[in-house]
Amino acid sequence: MSKLKNIDLRIVSELMKNSKISDRQLAKKIGVSQPTVTRRRVRLEKQGLIEYTAIPNLAKLGYEIMAFSFSSWTTEAFTKLLQTGEFKRQVQLFLSKHPNVIFATTGGSGLDGMNSASISIHKDFADYAILAREIRNTWGKYVAEFKSFIFALNSEDVVRQITFKHFPQHIQSTVAKTKA
Repeated sequence: MSKLKNIDLRIVSELMKNSKISDRQLAKKIGVSQPTVTRRRVRLEKQGLIEYTAIPNLAKLGYEIMAFSFSSWTTEAFTKLLQTGEFKRQVQLFLSKHPNVIFATTGGSGLDGMNSASISIHKDFADYAILAREIRNTWGKYVAEFKSFIFALNSEDVVRQITFKHFPQHIQSTVAKTKA
């Protein structure tokens, strides 16, 4: 993908604040014509840079906890699984049965050798325990260690709900720094 122009970053930033904004309103806000916004938005969508979804307040929907889970893979068993070419297919099949897992990845480093991570959302602890058990049952021979950081979504300790409304400030400050 080519490097984004400042106007594209401004469009993305404004859409992160309000994805329901019309092209006309967006054009007025960033100081360009409506056809320019429409053309650039369509291009950004085709490039896969923009996807639309609502981010609800999970606690108000009745979800009590979120879990950040980390695991380290046993080298020998995992290497064999990778060599068969089945790893990605098996993970995708597992995740298709668990739509409450909203993010999963392998790679990276840190956290005492953990090399995969996932984020999942649960109605209650029992729901989390079911997922953790299924992970152990399905992947146990490949996983050396499995740990989770679990927190209540409706706690007074939550100082910011999941949102991207504040992230555009970061995008704009990054753009300003790279131009300076």
